[in-house]
Amino acid sequence: MKTTMTTLVALVMLVLVLVLSCVSAAQALTIDTVPVGNAGNAADTQVMSDGTTGYGSVSYTYRIGTTEVTNAQYTEFLNAVVGSDPYGLYNTDMGSETKGGIIRSGLSGSYTYALKTDAAGQGPGGSDYTYSGKPVIYVSWYDAIRFANWLHNGQGSGDTETGSYTLLGGTPTPSNGSSITRNAGATWFLPSENEWYKAAYYDPTATVYYDYSTGSDTMPNNNLPSADTGNSANFWDGDFGNIMMGYTTGDDSYPMTDAGAYTLSDSPYSTFDQGGNVWELNEALIGSSRTKRGGNWGDLSSRVGAFYRLGSQPISETQGVGFRVASIPEPSTLTLAAFALLGLAYARRRT
Repeated sequence: MKTTMTTLVALVMLVLVLVLSCVSAAQALTIDTVPVGNAGNAADTQVMSDGTTGYGSVSYTYRIGTTEVTNAQYTEFLNAVVGSDPYGLYNTDMGSETKGGIIRSGLSGSYTYALKTDAAGQGPGGSDYTYSGKPVIYVSWYDAIRFANWLHNGQGSGDTETGSYTLLGGTPTPSNGSSITRNAGATWFLPSENEWYKAAYYDPTATVYYDYSTGSDTMPNNNLPSADTGNSANFWDGDFGNIMMGYTTGDDSYPMTDAGAYTLSDSPYSTFDQGGNVWELNEALIGSSRTKRGGNWGDLSSRVGAFYRLGSQPISETQGVGFRVASIPEPSTLTLAAFALLGLAYARRRT
């Protein structure tokens, strides 16, 4: 009996290894995520800049992107699905502006996309400004949820118009834009405002909300990542002299830091850059706008904390707004089969 049990457990482990291998092969793009547990946490009582309150309570466990979606990740998405770009997923400012990080080549029907070459000496502190790890910008709310649909549908040639969200009309601006909500069974999605807020500010150990996503109630500094104090972020402190001397981030032409560059300044759930660098879109509606949180490289410190809440038109594509994604992984058929085998093993052990 012991030998049979050992054999079945070994079989289950083999199946799980095969599952992981299949997933890795099928999905070339990796989005690093962290788990956000402590389901059923209380909401924050802080009153926001717009007079609202009560954010951060989530009744389930989920995962959220460790960082914003980067130029490198968005380039893979474009090369997979945007040969002719009927939905306007590429903004030409990505190539023509110094802040954008992606260039497009070829003719409609056979477009290809690549990262910009490094800008020598233009990064923080005189370093080279590299584009691969910078947050993607010049993306709309509709671009963000189409990216989530693509992830949900297995990447590759996966559909962008159905899946986690349903976009109707076949045009860059969907005909049902203001009524789009997350579909049941979504595995990859733009975080809700509560999901985003909890991952940024809630401390599950102390059961408190912090004012900043660095796990602190003290306003962060905007040191360079190389001088990260554990409470640092990429924003503008209003001092042009410090920027000109290279002491802080905030250069107007090359302003962003790599996603996750402040390695000591993570949130209690181990996310990075939920304050500063770029505003991040979420699902919530404010009138006809979608909400963005966290402030960006050009904002003063007053906008990079939990207090500030702002709307963004869903068609807007600007130099200071990006996004991160979240997920609730769905078990594959092979995974379910593995657990079934494990259950069978225990059942046989009892008989």
